[in-house]
Amino acid sequence: MEFQKQKPIYLQIADRLMEQILNGEPAAEERMPSVRDVAASMGVNPNTVMRTFDFLQGEEIIYNRRGVGYYVTTDAKKKILAEQRREFIEVELPLIRKKMQLLGIDCEDIIGKNQKPNPNICQ
Repeated sequence: MEFQKQKPIYLQIADRLMEQILNGEPAAEERMPSVRDVAASMGVNPNTVMRTFDFLQGEEIIYNRRGVGYYVTTDAKKKILAEQRREFIEVELPLIRKKMQLLGIDCEDIIGKNQKPNPNICQ
């Protein structure tokens, strides 16, 4: 995995793991890969992955079964979707709108002339 400098590595790993959970691997109540396995596959220190797991546990995305490992919570997908939608709408979408205005791009340029624009995007 290639990491970006502007975001902590443990959060980038968390993003990747949450993406995998959204794709159903692992599914709700299934065991997460071990800290060592994640560290080896991503080429990072196990302590960094442990920090990721601590973060995901704090967000109630995963939980620890002592002596067994980490498991995906029943409502992990719902929580991930809610947070990622909130972040997209509040953080990313305003930046996209600003860039569209700067470049003179309107909704018709993106979706085509024969389709009705989404008012959330095109305001």
